[in-house]
Amino acid sequence: MLGDDGEIGDTTASGWLRAVDPVLPRSATGFHQGTHLMSSVKLPVAASSRAGEFSEDSDGKLPNTENTVADEQSTVESAEEIRRQALSALTPEEEKKLLRRIDWHLMSLCSLIFMFKNLDVDNVSNARIMNRGTNQNIMTQLGMTADDYNLVTVLYYIPYIIGEAPSNLLLKRFSPSKWQSRIMITWGVVLACHCAVTNKGGLYAARFFLGLAEAGQFPGVILQMCYWYRPDEMSLRLLYFYICGNLSGIFSGILAFAFDHASGACGLSGWQWLMLAEAIATIVVGFAIWFLLPDFPETASWLSDREKAFIQARLPPNAPRAAEQNFNWGEIVQSLKDIRLWLFTLIWAFYTVGTSGVRFYQSTVIADLGFTSIATAQLLNLPITLLGLFVIAVSGIFADNGRLPRPLYPLSFLVIILACYSVMVIYPNTGGVYAATMIGNAVTAAWFPTMWPWRVQTTSRATGSAFSIGFVNSYGQIGGAIGPQLFRAAYAPRYQISFGVAMALVGCCMITTLITWWVTRDTERNTRKSKLAKLAAAKRGETAFEDVIDEDLRKRHSVPQQR
Repeated sequence: MLGDDGEIGDTTASGWLRAVDPVLPRSATGFHQGTHLMSSVKLPVAASSRAGEFSEDSDGKLPNTENTVADEQSTVESAEEIRRQALSALTPEEEKKLLRRIDWHLMSLCSLIFMFKNLDVDNVSNARIMNRGTNQNIMTQLGMTADDYNLVTVLYYIPYIIGEAPSNLLLKRFSPSKWQSRIMITWGVVLACHCAVTNKGGLYAARFFLGLAEAGQFPGVILQMCYWYRPDEMSLRLLYFYICGNLSGIFSGILAFAFDHASGACGLSGWQWLMLAEAIATIVVGFAIWFLLPDFPETASWLSDREKAFIQARLPPNAPRAAEQNFNWGEIVQSLKDIRLWLFTLIWAFYTVGTSGVRFYQSTVIADLGFTSIATAQLLNLPITLLGLFVIAVSGIFADNGRLPRPLYPLSFLVIILACYSVMVIYPNTGGVYAATMIGNAVTAAWFPTMWPWRVQTTSRATGSAFSIGFVNSYGQIGGAIGPQLFRAAYAPRYQISFGVAMALVGCCMITTLITWWVTRDTERNTRKSKLAKLAAAKRGETAFEDVIDEDLRKRHSVPQQR
């Protein structure tokens, strides 16, 4: 990397500017007009400590500014040459194989973590109707009303929201493997403590600490992906991630069905067995993550030096780097000044408030439809999950090809969700409501993997990316606390007023999405064109060296340099 003095120094462990062995380079290709070259380099420090001043050299003479400019240009050109060497080190076929190895080492484990997180969060929804009508039902056993049970989700999300951004800032300091392992083990221990609660106060405390323990898991994965993948490559990886994560819907339904029938064994109710089994599995996986999860390209023992340099050279200039300092307050300030941070946060907030309540009450709504027994009603959640996996897979494949603007995918999902909610408001019959629930919740799950690649296109640097991703995911999760409050007992069993309010919130989400699309139109369009240009170059056996820069906000024509 370039040292603080602007000179190229030893880059063995610090970034993509590492010198590589001489190779026969592939031919280079340029991009379309409107895509810009932006190398991730630090320009030389100015001769003066203050802008606008000139310092004298040792002879008391002013420096030769022409030489200074020439030196700067030479430094940038040298850095770009090293980057080109790194990018030329692998053929297109070798690049594909390398990405598949990264997927196996990184995304398989991240997907497993996400699946356990979803499994442990959603169990409270399944527990609500386990052994319903008996003294072993969680609400009966703890003396809770339906409105009391709503607070379970509220108390989970309050610490979850507060802890997300700080957790993301600590992830790089302690390394992803150690931090994610800590998160899993901690939430596994707290989940096991659920079995000991004897009243609603105990359950409230357990859910509060579970939210605190799980804070940072999801945005930590998104941040870690920014160190390994380009934004235009995330759709396919998030496809694997969300498919595996949403398998929790299948496992949770099967586990709830099984432990519903095991209720009473060894003096534990079915919901207690559910919590205990998931807690033990979570703790075991958490210990494994400590040793198996890769941290950064520079530290991966299963990569060669040439592969490490290649991975970092292919990242866009605004991507975070492991060699950057762990905390930079200026990057947080810049992120807070960026209107796009607030727009994306509003999108997430409107969306989660409008949809999380529906997901939380999915099992209850199905049970209230009166199709079958409560235990079997748990299995009616499975078709919803399977359809969700199918929609995620199809939309992820189409979004990855870069042919359509990315915002079109989440906007299409919002239209479908509105249509499904309208059916629930009209309530034609039980079959129609179940079909609307299945389609609506399946599409709801597919919204997130189409949104995150769009979001990370507009983040910058290690601290800025960590803060922005954590901020949006945390305060955007306010719906988890508010959403279930829309579905109060007074609106049961059809919840028509609840679905009407949810429709209005989803409509606000659509409007905010359209505004955000307009604000980010330049970067979104150039990122998509960059994707198509790289795919075309790879087919010709060429390397595309140029990259896009953030130009949504016209007053910011370049990525702020690291200091």
